[in-house]
Amino acid sequence: MPRSLTIQRTTVPTFERENYFQRLRTSKIHYTAANCRFWVFEESALSGAFIEFTEADDETTLTVAHSNAPHRMLDPTRVYHETEIA
Repeated sequence: MPRSLTIQRTTVPTFERENYFQRLRTSKIHYTAANCRFWVFEESALSGAFIEFTEADDETTLTVAHSNAPHRMLDPTRVYHETEIA
């Protein structure tokens, strides 16, 4: 079964940055325990513009992890599946 991924974009004002990073640490612990991988990237040219990626080996694992997450995603139903390139 192909891997599944969700993506969330977030813009964080400078004064909220530390709170955001605390939320990321909590999310990383949660998703790791739920057998998911969690990455966050910040745009080089725009401080505070982040993209969060959550990946699992299957959609069910990802969906369950999002439903139990300590912080809700804006749209956890938008799941991307790894596509085979022939």
